[in-house]
Amino acid sequence: MITITGGTKPNLVFLSAFSQVRGCVQPMALVAAPIFFIMENIRKTSLAKLVIRQSGTAAIFEKHQIDYCCQGKCSLEDACARQGLNVMEIEQEIAKGHSKNDETTENYFQNLPPDALADYIVERHHAYTKQRLPLIAAHTKKAAEQHGDTNPTLWDIDTLFTELVGDMSAHMFKEEQILFPYIRRLARAQQSGGPIHALIQPFVGNPIQVMEMEHDHAGELMRQIRRLSNDYSPPLAAGTTWKMAFNELSEFERDLHQHVHLENNLLFPAAIEMEAALLSGEPGTSPPEYRGQPN
Repeated sequence: MITITGGTKPNLVFLSAFSQVRGCVQPMALVAAPIFFIMENIRKTSLAKLVIRQSGTAAIFEKHQIDYCCQGKCSLEDACARQGLNVMEIEQEIAKGHSKNDETTENYFQNLPPDALADYIVERHHAYTKQRLPLIAAHTKKAAEQHGDTNPTLWDIDTLFTELVGDMSAHMFKEEQILFPYIRRLARAQQSGGPIHALIQPFVGNPIQVMEMEHDHAGELMRQIRRLSNDYSPPLAAGTTWKMAFNELSEFERDLHQHVHLENNLLFPAAIEMEAALLSGEPGTSPPEYRGQPN
């Protein structure tokens, strides 16, 4: 248990809020390194590392439907094998796509403190998701009602997206009300060096693992929708609502990938590292204060 002065005891809250989970992924380690694509064999490098080093790589992965957020631990070689892609061709695309703008963009996120990164995610990706979910849901339902008799997959898409709406709404609530505030308090403790924590054992990794599981499930729902929609390609005879729904779903999936990438591959590893530093009493961090054993 970790008790934070002036706040609630997060262990009881998390036990309630994170009681039901689906999927299974492993937390990632934080990686921050310069770009040396010409000098190293990048096919052995993880997808997450490649996107962290060069943000433009995300567009290449999107193009080839390579999941760099939920499956970020996979190497480029393994990911290409799963997708039936030529790894050498993908390597060449990545090398050609490198630019200074990519370095600047990704360095910006790598250099953000965890609390500032959490704020960015809420203000940019959570706000977008909350705004788009009900609109897209209305359009997928209308398309199914108008064309579902002759195209029953539209009902399947509507059902999957309705499930995603509920899952993402609950997911973001848990992040905004529980996990992110805890990360911000850890960041304040590290920045101030004040003895405001009683850290007995690592804690933040458990809720983070749950969040990653939920990310994985959301990604799987979108993969099913992509498959059913033929890569978001409506037939020529499709009506306006049908076409609009598929365009919106494609845009939403791209944003979801960036959203999950920032959390799984940057924010969450940084939070785990920050908590570990506070526990160990490393220089520049708040020394632990022990106040008895966990209940």
